[in-house]
Amino acid sequence: MKNQETNHISGAEAVIRCLLAEKVDLIYGYPGGAIMPIYDELYKYSDVLQHILTRHEQGATHAAQGYARTSGKVGVAMATSGPGATNLVTGIADAQIDSTPMVCITGQVGSHLLGSDAFQETDIIGISTPVTKWNYQITKASEIPEILAKAFYIAKSGRPGPVLIDITKDAQFDLFDFSYKKCKAVRSYTPIPALEQDQVSAAAAVINKAEKPMIIWGQGVILGEAEEEFKNFVEATGIPAAWTILGLSALSTKHPLNVGMVGMHGNYGPNILTNECDILIAVGMRFDDRVTGNLDTYAKQATIVHLEIDPAEVNKNVEAHYPVLGNCKESLPLLTSLVNHKEYKNWKQLFKNHMQTEYESVIQGDILPTKEGLTMGEVIVGINKHTKGDAVFVTDVGQHQMIACRYAEFVRSKSNVTSGGLGTMGFALPAAIGAKMGAPDREVVAVIGDGGYQMTIQELGTIFQNKTAVKIVVLNNDYLGMVRQWQQLFFDKRYASTEMINPDFVTIAKGYNIKAERVNKREDLDAAISTMIASDEPYFLEVCVEKEANVFPMIPTGASVSDIRLK
Repeated sequence: MKNQETNHISGAEAVIRCLLAEKVDLIYGYPGGAIMPIYDELYKYSDVLQHILTRHEQGATHAAQGYARTSGKVGVAMATSGPGATNLVTGIADAQIDSTPMVCITGQVGSHLLGSDAFQETDIIGISTPVTKWNYQITKASEIPEILAKAFYIAKSGRPGPVLIDITKDAQFDLFDFSYKKCKAVRSYTPIPALEQDQVSAAAAVINKAEKPMIIWGQGVILGEAEEEFKNFVEATGIPAAWTILGLSALSTKHPLNVGMVGMHGNYGPNILTNECDILIAVGMRFDDRVTGNLDTYAKQATIVHLEIDPAEVNKNVEAHYPVLGNCKESLPLLTSLVNHKEYKNWKQLFKNHMQTEYESVIQGDILPTKEGLTMGEVIVGINKHTKGDAVFVTDVGQHQMIACRYAEFVRSKSNVTSGGLGTMGFALPAAIGAKMGAPDREVVAVIGDGGYQMTIQELGTIFQNKTAVKIVVLNNDYLGMVRQWQQLFFDKRYASTEMINPDFVTIAKGYNIKAERVNKREDLDAAISTMIASDEPYFLEVCVEKEANVFPMIPTGASVSDIRLK
């Protein structure tokens, strides 16, 4: 480590000093010409700041996301200019829509070359503006401390999100007198709206009059670190609570008031009863279209109470009759102190009745199959058996994602890491690397489809090099399963470009020195899962599942939540 007593330093070294001041200990990235000065300084500080070389810049952003989601810290990714920077964009967009705190640092050509179409010059500021919470291009070394301090503050505060800082090469070389001061405020930026007692009191009054109330919670509970406050609120009211996929794990899946998932492939009861409740209490969720279905028919009978940190989300999709702005960690205790507990016996019985209907029509066939072929559901149930609900599930995008969200069991928060809003295939493998590094004491299981797996399969090299003990489960149906399901149901089984001829995944894993196994038969599944979970090393398990199985329940696109289909 270099001597930090010298304060007349280069911009490149200043970047490293800023990261250390923000208590960053882990960076994901890929070097290149325009960011080489920063990497040279990083080499000198390698004893206090670890760099994980991913095999693709997109992998760096997803790994940083996974790290942020399990650790609660800001994820950091770095890349060079041009294609290095543009390869970050998918992960940045994913982090933006899923509110993941991340700081991305990119190198840029010298400031005298800006706008000249120099080698590997790309306007990454212009490209990333729509998908970042904030971005900035540094052209002078003296700007680095203030801008990086601001970047970390903006990324983490309020509703979190990704920030991109682009640094020209000459700014990395130039010398200046370094000093660092953490950012605590930014003019005209109010990360947390002031909590108004009148809003809380009005919301409590209407909740206390409810006969058929329902709670839907989202990731805001987790991001606000309000899990205990939320549990207290649910128990104080006795109101049944359902979750969005990003809210999953904030409340134990075994909690008696947890009634399941809402949305396109959510549970039958909470979807149907959304259009029958008299009060809908939304906590830290944004009424995404996959949750609401047709907005013209969504909860029109209900009075809407919306607890939300981002004013832009209030009334954006669904009108809130009683908005409560602020961090739910602060608003929930105030609300809890004013609400009354009721049993709602008849109302809760409706949820139980619908769950029984769903069990007989869908769940039983998913987790206790009678067909010869293996199902995705029984694999998830098998993993639950061996992890006892305490594992982190990192899922990709597709049928396996919906099945995992439906059947995975969680007993603590920050356990479900998935690409929600953007739906990024290829997310899971690199995100699982970051998730494991963010929670090294926890079992991390990546559940991936054969399609998404091949989008970032090169990150097996990152796992191999760093000996990251991620458990990788590929549910292989030789199809792009979710697209095929839609083609079957809505395009008369015209399976256009969805069937996949896959490589030997086990051989590929072994080529990266990762222990691997393939399962084709039900009688081999439990032992294979047991061996995988018991391993203290990276492990790959391919499970060959039914090729043309579908995920139900399902709300067709544009349909009402009341039109949810069981088959």
